[in-house]
Amino acid sequence: MGKKIAYCIPSLYIAGGMERVLTLKANYLADQAGYEVYLILTDGKDKTPWFPLSPRIKVIHLDLNFDSLWHLPLWKKGLVYLQKQRMYKKRLTQCLQQLKPDITISMMRREINFINTIKDGSRKIGEIHVNRKNYRNFDDAARNPVKRILQKMWMNQMLRKIEQLDKFIVLCNEDKEQYPELNNIEAISNPLSFFPEQITGMPSKQVLAVGRYEPQKGFDLLLRAWQQVQRQHPDYTLAIYGAGDPAPYKRQAQELKIEESCRFHAPVDHIAEKYMESEIFVLSSRFEGFGMVITEAMSCGVPSVSFACPCGPKDIIDNGKDGFLVENGDIDKLAERICFLIEHPEIRQQMGIQARINARRFQLENIMQQWERLFDEVLKNRHSSSC
Repeated sequence: MGKKIAYCIPSLYIAGGMERVLTLKANYLADQAGYEVYLILTDGKDKTPWFPLSPRIKVIHLDLNFDSLWHLPLWKKGLVYLQKQRMYKKRLTQCLQQLKPDITISMMRREINFINTIKDGSRKIGEIHVNRKNYRNFDDAARNPVKRILQKMWMNQMLRKIEQLDKFIVLCNEDKEQYPELNNIEAISNPLSFFPEQITGMPSKQVLAVGRYEPQKGFDLLLRAWQQVQRQHPDYTLAIYGAGDPAPYKRQAQELKIEESCRFHAPVDHIAEKYMESEIFVLSSRFEGFGMVITEAMSCGVPSVSFACPCGPKDIIDNGKDGFLVENGDIDKLAERICFLIEHPEIRQQMGIQARINARRFQLENIMQQWERLFDEVLKNRHSSSC
């Protein structure tokens, strides 16, 4: 039997990036690397995982239902949360002591508050999918001195917990540099969920964006940039695919008088086809944990124009060679670079070729080799410390 590994994550029924990446990695470890994999969940006991799981993976439901807190009045929410958190610590401790995994990985959710205190013999790793600046971000902290003090106190407390982990994993070197206090930190990127064997590269006069319909993704900024693109290239279409409610963005497109050239879609199962139907990909996010949609576009031979937002795009895009980076929030420059690629098809094609070459470093096998080396390292340190 191979190494035994346990992941702690709230649920798997949500079609989120963290859930997709964890499913990819868990399936690889179970099916390709021979690991004994356990996924320990707090919520969604009666719900089907959104992404398909290998039958070799064992799912354990602690049945805590933290999601029910959202429906409670504020005065009751805190009390019930503390009760559930105590129950979580008790049930997770019992679970890990029974499983005795070699490695336990926290996705930096509620269990990070106590996971280092669980004496089950496993090495503890934290894996975070949000950059430091936006991890548990306090709204208006920059303008509110009280919130700023609370945010600093909370982060100092969190850092003390992270320091106790055997390893702490972030998604890019840019974010790694934001944690100068830590000596146990490493950067491992998210893997690609696909890498098409062939790409079409046919002119389509379509520009693509992918992401949830929410302020973080900056589609309001993209639409303002697209208004400028439309004036110069009225024959091009902007297509956006994402979960959530697109109504606010449809209204904005109408106000900007660009609704005829904008298409708002729900998520699709085969997003690779949509990348390959497009000439250019645009990421307009205000911030990211990594920006996996850029690597997906690159794998399909599509060059990207992206805000240099924190964190991820600067680690992924080789500016001017496989795509373009523009200053975060610079709408005029975003429009200018989109127009440049529209007007220079030879450069666009060459960038697409280079993007596909550079995207190979994010293929699942390459990323999982990094994880397996990390697992070997922390287990070697365990054996060394026990001698």
